[in-house]
Amino acid sequence: MTDNYRTEGETVSFWLKVKPRSARERLSYDSNGQLRLELHAPPTEGEANQACVYFLARALRLPQSCVTIVSGQRSRRKLIRIAGRSATETISAMQAMASAPRPGQPMEKTG
Repeated sequence: MTDNYRTEGETVSFWLKVKPRSARERLSYDSNGQLRLELHAPPTEGEANQACVYFLARALRLPQSCVTIVSGQRSRRKLIRIAGRSATETISAMQAMASAPRPGQPMEKTG
């Protein structure tokens, strides 16, 4: 899944599929291995875009100014750029969030 991310110095860029008007808010991988963000916000008047930036900034504990939608403001598929911490830390945090077990889903056994 690390091939989803592109780094430029300490900046990380990645494509994200946004699903507005979802029952819950979460970051996950879809069946194709692409990042997917489910949000409560509707896709009108930029509300889903704002919610996307807010969700990622809060989850990564960064100011909202560190999260930018580079492309796809009017599309469900968005190019996101994150700055403000090392690229390695950002990618690790994103992978941990997206791979977290869903409520009610059994934990994978290791070993």
